[in-house]
Amino acid sequence: MLIGELSRKTGVNTHQLRYYEAQGLLEPGRGSNGYREYGDDAVLTVTQIRRLLQAGLSTEDIAYLLPCAIGPAPDFESCPELLDALRARLNGLDSRIDTLVRSRDALHDLIDATELSGREPAPA
Repeated sequence: MLIGELSRKTGVNTHQLRYYEAQGLLEPGRGSNGYREYGDDAVLTVTQIRRLLQAGLSTEDIAYLLPCAIGPAPDFESCPELLDALRARLNGLDSRIDTLVRSRDALHDLIDATELSGREPAPA
């Protein structure tokens, strides 16, 4: 199928599909006319890519994990270092969340201290 048909079947615009190709996530063949030609499995691959992006994985992470993906969820085969990669991503998210929580707590403290002093801070 051509890129326009893949776009219609997946709801992903052609620009994004070309980006996925540039990132090594999709590998279309080329017809004699030079047009990209995708196999039927490309619909599943694009579905997997979209779901992994929604999980917060980068395209670099996805390129590493995609060969292990099975089905649209996707589920994963036991591939070397798969759990290590997923855990590393989760640890990074946890670290960023911890930083945001500390920032939120500091802002609450500043607001509380300002309210207790009975005056609003001067505008910057």
